[in-house]
Amino acid sequence: MKKYTVLLIPDPDDGGYTVRVPALPGITTEGATVAEALANAKEAIELMLEVLKERGQAIPEEPEHTQAVVIEVAA
Repeated sequence: MKKYTVLLIPDPDDGGYTVRVPALPGITTEGATVAEALANAKEAIELMLEVLKERGQAIPEEPEHTQAVVIEVAA
């Protein structure tokens, strides 16, 4: 079983989230809620890995899982 970091980017204008997977740059998906966005990301990752396997291409690895921390600073 593989693990991939996904980035959830809120859409302040339309609501919902855009999802990107840094280790798999070809994946961009979205969802109206966090749960939907994550489910769509999981499906997109699984499909991409399946296609890579079928083509005999290497499956990208994530050597270390990224940690994101929000830091507040005075502007």
